[in-house]
Amino acid sequence: QVQLVESGGGLVQSGGSLRLSCAASGSIRSIHNMGWYRQAPGQQREWVATIITGGITSYQDSVKGRFTISRDDAKNTVFLQMSSLKPEDTAVYYCTAVVRSTDWENIWGQGTQVTVSS
Repeated sequence: QVQLVESGGGLVQSGGSLRLSCAASGSIRSIHNMGWYRQAPGQQREWVATIITGGITSYQDSVKGRFTISRDDAKNTVFLQMSSLKPEDTAVYYCTAVVRSTDWENIWGQGTQVTVSS
């Protein structure tokens, strides 16, 4: 059983920074895509950023230049460095990964709350 556990959320003032981490554990043979989504109250879950094997990244337009996704393959961990945070970034942030254990699976974490005060 593969699990993803996020950490690093919290309350920050507008313009501040936070760094989210997400560690995969369990019987892992390899990890392909890793990424972050977020869901604000009353809104649908939306994609934020993705990093694939080899380090190629992509971002939602609203976070480009402010957020940076990275990964540490030795630790099966993905990070999201968030800077210049805005109140509209307030959401529960979920990490996701395409993981090969006995077979390929798309795994989700439990989410971590990020609140940006104005």
